[in-house]
Amino acid sequence: MSPVSHQAPRQSEVGKGEWILDMNIFAIDPGPTDSAFVQWDGKVIDHGHLNNYEMRQLLIGREYDIVACEMVASYGMAVGASVFDTCRWVGRFEEVAMKDTLLCYRKDIKMYLCRTMRSKDKDIRQALLTMVGSQGTKDNKGPTYGLKSHTWSALAVAVYAQNKLTTVKQ
Repeated sequence: MSPVSHQAPRQSEVGKGEWILDMNIFAIDPGPTDSAFVQWDGKVIDHGHLNNYEMRQLLIGREYDIVACEMVASYGMAVGASVFDTCRWVGRFEEVAMKDTLLCYRKDIKMYLCRTMRSKDKDIRQALLTMVGSQGTKDNKGPTYGLKSHTWSALAVAVYAQNKLTTVKQ
């Protein structure tokens, strides 16, 4: 039996794939050379995977209310140069963002979506499918159609940020 609960967290869900949200979140899953993004306003508006220089340009030219970016956290283990490169890019994204930046830690995202720190990427993806809706098919596209790889992580950042910001507003 899996330790992960796929029960959807408390949310303001209207219908499959559409939530009440009065803000446009630009969510980023950063990497040392490339990063993924999801633009979210209660549904996926846009998503992609770009090299970091292109991501900076996208942040400069895009309309959004807030940037939510996954942030690197230290767990006491040795890390390599790629982790430090990712940290530098988070700062560079924050620098060019035209709005406030919410830094989101992976452990908080896991706890919100799956209610356990032991969750893996597949568990997070399943929780998002439950909350946001299925991918669908080419002829019948669902709310998460076209997401793959790191864009799922960017969506997790967006959904977590929505919850955090909505909770703060109340």
